[in-house]
Amino acid sequence: MNLIERAKSILLQPKEAWATIDAEVTDTATLFTRYAMILAAIPAVCGFIGMSLIGFGGFGVTIRVQFVSGLVNMVVSYGLSLVGLLVLGFIIDGLAPTFGGQKNAIRAQKVAVYASTAALLGGIFSLLPSLAMLGLLAAAYSIYLLYTGLPVLMRSAPEKSVGYTVVVIIAAIVMGVVIGAVSALFMPRSGALFGGADAPAITMNTPGGKVSIDTAGLEAAGKKMEEAARKMEEAQKSQDPAAIAAATGDAAKAAAGVLGGGQAIAAQSLKAALPEKLAGLPRTGFDVQDGAALGLPTSQASAQYGNDDKQLRLEIVDVGGLGQMAVMAMGMVQGEKEDQTSAEKTWQEGGRTLHQRYDKDGSHAEFKTILKNGLVVSIEGDKIGVKELRGLMSQVDLNGLEGLQRKGKS
Repeated sequence: MNLIERAKSILLQPKEAWATIDAEVTDTATLFTRYAMILAAIPAVCGFIGMSLIGFGGFGVTIRVQFVSGLVNMVVSYGLSLVGLLVLGFIIDGLAPTFGGQKNAIRAQKVAVYASTAALLGGIFSLLPSLAMLGLLAAAYSIYLLYTGLPVLMRSAPEKSVGYTVVVIIAAIVMGVVIGAVSALFMPRSGALFGGADAPAITMNTPGGKVSIDTAGLEAAGKKMEEAARKMEEAQKSQDPAAIAAATGDAAKAAAGVLGGGQAIAAQSLKAALPEKLAGLPRTGFDVQDGAALGLPTSQASAQYGNDDKQLRLEIVDVGGLGQMAVMAMGMVQGEKEDQTSAEKTWQEGGRTLHQRYDKDGSHAEFKTILKNGLVVSIEGDKIGVKELRGLMSQVDLNGLEGLQRKGKS
């Protein structure tokens, strides 16, 4: 199955495409590794770029989601979207007899994955928040794809297709609300300021170079997704809430295996890179956290430095092997932007992505670097120049951080 050709056919000739899909022999792992996992990265990465890097607003005012918050949200939303597709497949399968159809787990998963094509591709509009409404139109077309696919794959009665579609959409909306609420639980607190050895199967070209997705990582993640799907099906049959919760967690952990997967670097290792002094200022406090948003790996270490006249904050964040998504996202938006009050720039240097932003009145500045292994190191402060902040990066052992190794997928 060629991903591009399949996407084109399901969008432009859905009825013919559904007949072809119905005849194909596949499994959950293949559906996810060769299709869903790739397309699901589009809304996650583009949403991060649009909300945290480009920003939204008007009348000379630009609002951005804090960088680290946006980065974590990208990872969490990506993993949960894959879990959502799994759950949607179970909903479609469970409702089939009610509408004169036949239960079949793999056919239901096909409908869930391929009907979502338009909505996932529509995530490209998230690059510019002002165009986000076009993404809703794309999502609306996915409703039509669902409507045309249910009678073909689930063998539902044609006269009941509308009702079947409506009930599935209502269930999907409820599921989306729940996923959104769960995602919000794992966002950084409001006080925060910000692979394998096989040849890669997928390479994405960005202005900063190529980002490769490991074949072995994808296949391993897909197999775990398939195993998680089996456990969810068993839990659903038993109606055991604890088993359902555990199976959902396993699915999210499997999703974290995409794009390299692996655990996040231990927060204590990140803490070791926080100097006792920065710009001659003493360290006044620090915050170290190891977290796992439904199994999605995250860790961070931050420190505050200052005196009565100047305050600085240094933060190091890791989102596991999914840091490759951060490398890819930042590589896509190199350039400069300036207005009457502020200026910013994103560029590549020595294989790393650098980003700086400052207010022209000297009130605030920030400087970030994304290392080759996906770690994000950022320094920000008030009443300090961006050139001085960049110089302070030399006081952080970036080479040592870049050399830290993550543990493999468990």
